[in-house]
Amino acid sequence: MLNQKNILETIEMIDKQHLDIRTVTMGISLRDCARTDVKACCEAVYDKICTKAQRLVRVGEEIERDFGIPIVNKRISVTPMAMVAESCEAKDYVPFAVTMDRAAKACGVNFIGGYSALVQKGFTVGDERLIASIPEALAATEFVCSSVNVGSTRAGINMDAVARMGRIIKKTAELTQEQKGLGCAKLVVFCNAVEDNPFMAGAFHGVGEGECVINVGVSGPGVVYHALQSVKGAPFDTVAETVKRTAFQVTRMGQLVAQEASCRLGVPFGIVDLSLAPTPAVGDSVARILEEMGLEICGTHGTTAALALLNDAVKKGGVMASGHVGGLSGAFIPVSEDEGMIAAALQGTLTIDKLEAMTCVCSVGLDMIAVPGDTSAETISAIIADEAAVGMVNSKTTAVRIIPVPGAKVGDMMEMGGLLGSAPVMPVHGASSAAFIARGGRIPAPLQSLKN
Repeated sequence: MLNQKNILETIEMIDKQHLDIRTVTMGISLRDCARTDVKACCEAVYDKICTKAQRLVRVGEEIERDFGIPIVNKRISVTPMAMVAESCEAKDYVPFAVTMDRAAKACGVNFIGGYSALVQKGFTVGDERLIASIPEALAATEFVCSSVNVGSTRAGINMDAVARMGRIIKKTAELTQEQKGLGCAKLVVFCNAVEDNPFMAGAFHGVGEGECVINVGVSGPGVVYHALQSVKGAPFDTVAETVKRTAFQVTRMGQLVAQEASCRLGVPFGIVDLSLAPTPAVGDSVARILEEMGLEICGTHGTTAALALLNDAVKKGGVMASGHVGGLSGAFIPVSEDEGMIAAALQGTLTIDKLEAMTCVCSVGLDMIAVPGDTSAETISAIIADEAAVGMVNSKTTAVRIIPVPGAKVGDMMEMGGLLGSAPVMPVHGASSAAFIARGGRIPAPLQSLKN
């Protein structure tokens, strides 16, 4: 039940604490767009996206005006394109990415996700063709995001796919070198990818989803940071309760927007993703939340424990506020997109090794990390393998979004602007992992996968 105090608190969160709806994402099934002819298939894809999403941006803007709630992004996710395109006789899948890009521009959305393949257990012909096309597809488009799922708790890790993705990331950086490898910021490698993720660059509309849904991603690191300032020095029990109450308020707002968008668009409501998604703005940082708990700098000893508390409390508070919580739902730690993470990385306290440890207890994984341009494909593959192992063994979603910046060395800055922020180029280990990656095959699923 809303009262005047709740309303005033929410207004203050929006005005002063960077509270917003990070994204309203429409998921669209393209399974009925399969055709043998490439041109016909692309036309079907374009027509369906534009028909379903033609009012998405306008309705989002209307909700912003009517409720005074900022909606930062309006986005589209589609069925993994490898599944749609493999019905065609084409060997080159880039035209499908171009079609997605053209549809995104026509609808006016920020990004479109789903140039994706799910290869945790092996490759189909369509998977192989799509993966091979990713570098050129991302270089030729502006709004298309790509993802590849290389492992799962049930299937293990497809190490052939891991090896291939290291080379694909390097090639993507090369083809977008004029933008300092920015194409890699639109490419995510997953383990245990979820089907209802509204956040880019990893969103796709899973095969278990309906014809069309509305998924909403909320964001509120600044709100949580502000709330914790009122409990300085208090025991962790109090800290957890404070985060839970705040997460409830943030998620409640997301639920309101999701239901309103669903009603106005005539599209079923899918889920609210209650992730804390930071921005480069001062005061909107997950790292600063952890430091408010008592850490001098994010990345120092105690950071993983602090993040575990935060992630758990966000989930507990959020699930009470919405009947359908999904997506990734937790705390994001993208280095370039978080002002506090950037500062900690520049000071050398926050390293890739520490970030890997932190991903054991938070959402997603090694996100928006810039590394030297001469980092080998095998090293990138090994980083992906490590992160996939964390996800596989812990039955959670993990991912890698890494940018080998052409010509850059440790200590340089990669300026991307907007929500993508600035990435300090971080060091990787010099010892080779090439022989490890060259083995190929599959890392078997862990024992905990046998739950039947």
